[in-house]
Amino acid sequence: MIKKEMVALILAGGQGSRLKGLTKNLAKPAVPFGGKYRIIDFPLSNCSNSGIDTVGILTQYQPLALNAHIGIGKPWDLDRTRGGVKILPPYMSEEGGRWFKGTSNAIFENIHFVDTYDPDYVLILSGDHIYKMDYMKMLKYHKEKKSEVTLGVIEVPWEDTYRFGILNTTDDLKIYEFDEKPKNAKNNLASMGIYIFNWKKLKEYLIKDQENPDTNYDFGKDILPKMLNDGNDMYAYEFDGYWRDVGTLESLWEGNMEMLSKDAPLNIHDRTWKIYSRNANLPPQIITNNANVKSSMINEGCYIDGEVNKSVIFPNVKVGKNAKIIQSVIMPNVVVEDNAVIYKSIIGTNSIIKDGSVVGDKELKEITLISNEDNGLFE
Repeated sequence: MIKKEMVALILAGGQGSRLKGLTKNLAKPAVPFGGKYRIIDFPLSNCSNSGIDTVGILTQYQPLALNAHIGIGKPWDLDRTRGGVKILPPYMSEEGGRWFKGTSNAIFENIHFVDTYDPDYVLILSGDHIYKMDYMKMLKYHKEKKSEVTLGVIEVPWEDTYRFGILNTTDDLKIYEFDEKPKNAKNNLASMGIYIFNWKKLKEYLIKDQENPDTNYDFGKDILPKMLNDGNDMYAYEFDGYWRDVGTLESLWEGNMEMLSKDAPLNIHDRTWKIYSRNANLPPQIITNNANVKSSMINEGCYIDGEVNKSVIFPNVKVGKNAKIIQSVIMPNVVVEDNAVIYKSIIGTNSIIKDGSVVGDKELKEITLISNEDNGLFE
């Protein structure tokens, strides 16, 4: 048995239906973000930068591109024989094959994986949020509070509280009430979907929960309220950095646009906390004399022969002569032919925008999505 103090588990099986065509054949954590990354790169990089070297990634929905991207974990220094990254899909057991029924069931089905490392603590993460966070600081807080479970929390706009698990705490941040997606929230302190559990305690509750015929197999609806009602010490860990749930087309577009500002709230240029990703090994970008590029992000392998203004251009994008791209997100391998115009849009991987086409709202009111609904591979 290889002893580890803490093992991380990333829940990465989400369908992300609110992203519409972008996730028809692609797991939400594999959606491209920020010019050269995928969403999963952020929690994986956080683990690497935090010194967590044993990570299980629980996949389910359309995992092809996600699995190909993660590979053996080399970009995140997780290609290790003692720990490293492991892909944990649903599997066949004596009872037959079955899908994960929910977040807590996904962890329950992988108890054996966690027990292999005999950890004192387990860190459970969502694979579809954008942020930078030192999980070891949270673990230190967890130990200081002598907590059974610690939840990463952040203040959200009041109008968004219905989308989150909302925590009510004492002055020392001890949790006394947990409301999962309340209609009328008492405060705006929201769970980030980042949990540190004492493993033995969590394991006990996971086993009990599977025996409950009325369970939803969910942390927010079942495990956390049950632990709280049983009197376990639970604390909130306040996070004061940038964190964004990019689960809608609007939030995905906004998150990309934020990265173009002079004082971007998420600093991807921070050498002390790098965001790592798989490198496609493409040639340098080419920006011709005809091109006019302003306040934009242009990545490797791109050929720009038109106008790009306040836009995020992913690798291997071709922009033809007299084409215009305004306030848009252009994902990998897209071809924008001559004279095409794109306003405030998200153009999915491998799409082709034909010569002279006009995509999006010229008044920049609504976000338009163009997606050929492929499998998301762009290597």
